[in-house]
Amino acid sequence: MAKMWAGVTEGVTSKIADDFNSSISFDSRMFREDIAGSVAHAKMLSKQGIIAESEADVIIAGLVGILEDLEAGKLKIDPDCEDIHMFVEQVLTERIGDPGKKLHTARSRNDQVALDLRMYLRNETDGIISLVMEAAEVLCGKAEEYKTAVMPGYTHLQRAQPILFGHHLLAYCMMLLRDIGRLTDCKKRMNKSPIGACALAGTTYLTDRRFEAGLLGFDGICENSIDAVSDRDFALELMSALAILQTHLSRFCEELILWCSWEFKFVTLSDSFTTGSSIMPQKKNPDMAELIRGKTGRVFGDLFTLLTVLKGLPLAYNKDMQEDKEAVFDSVDALKSCLGVFIPMVREMKAIPENMLKAAKTGFINATDLADYLVRKGLPFRAAYKVAGRAVAKCTEKGLVLDSLPLEDYKALSELIDEDVYGEIDLMNCVKKRVSEGGTGPDSVDEQIAYVKSELNKVKEK
Repeated sequence: MAKMWAGVTEGVTSKIADDFNSSISFDSRMFREDIAGSVAHAKMLSKQGIIAESEADVIIAGLVGILEDLEAGKLKIDPDCEDIHMFVEQVLTERIGDPGKKLHTARSRNDQVALDLRMYLRNETDGIISLVMEAAEVLCGKAEEYKTAVMPGYTHLQRAQPILFGHHLLAYCMMLLRDIGRLTDCKKRMNKSPIGACALAGTTYLTDRRFEAGLLGFDGICENSIDAVSDRDFALELMSALAILQTHLSRFCEELILWCSWEFKFVTLSDSFTTGSSIMPQKKNPDMAELIRGKTGRVFGDLFTLLTVLKGLPLAYNKDMQEDKEAVFDSVDALKSCLGVFIPMVREMKAIPENMLKAAKTGFINATDLADYLVRKGLPFRAAYKVAGRAVAKCTEKGLVLDSLPLEDYKALSELIDEDVYGEIDLMNCVKKRVSEGGTGPDSVDEQIAYVKSELNKVKEK
């Protein structure tokens, strides 16, 4: 079949070349955006007197009919077409004749492709933001539910200091709030219209790019026609934000995998989001959390794919840029898939506070509080640090914890220690004493919960 771009050549390529060159297998998902862009373009051409109003009406009616038939399943996308843009134009011309051939006036596939991609990713970004907000709400709800559960906080995966489980979950809420901010910011730069840039140099027709951009919901236009068709920063920025978001999901899933193991047993995951073993009947495997963690590699890979594609391209458009879509689509699909599982998995997660508290009582995570107790008694911190260290050593020798070390043993280490030490190193008291803003104290945790809810409400109100 001769191509619509036939002219200087016969427009006939080999089947191997056609298959290699074709993008319709993946860019066909943008048919709604392509048709919406073409409707707006027809309206602009008519407004500017470039085509007759009657011709624009026929074109728009034809495009609306194609959209309706595609959505109803009456029209199937032809896999032999080169791309979605050529498919829509071809079907339109078949249905309405010569007016369909006028639609491509004052535009190129270069700016058309860039337009469709920006519109598609703009819509997908909105959807992902909604999912991230839901994930943050679920985590915040869990933080509120378990805001009094004491657990060991870790550094280097070693028990460090007592914290509230709610406080730990809120750390991830803060990450997700930043993710929402990055995605929102990214969308602002994405929402500029490239249409009218044509191949790279603009057009000799007196078009109205801003009118067309306004019809399509853009905040403005790409100010330089060369940049308009060659820019994929908006895709890179989105993929970078998604890679960071995926990192946050992966980190939390790593903790879930640890927490639901028998070595921790801090949480249980719903049967709906775990699997069994084919040979070991006792197993309950956190496969969904593991898959989210595993998909992080492909999201990172998608970002590096597009970075590599773009790094050596001269201006303006090059066919290499067709490689942007599979990478960015895969990144978007992976994130939506992961969030779609992450949200209900966390919602149905149950904490086991008694196991958290049991773990917190070992590991001497109240040693810093013992040192602080001695500092308040007048001992310099470094001296107090040594006394607390010797107390830990004594407990290790006797198979005790700091809470159960006899007072006479404490007295042998420092005469400053009295009966009140046991209240000072009680784990819940240790937590309550963390009064600094943003810390693990109960009041602070309540403030953080209120902050997360407030920030999410601000996003909803925009």
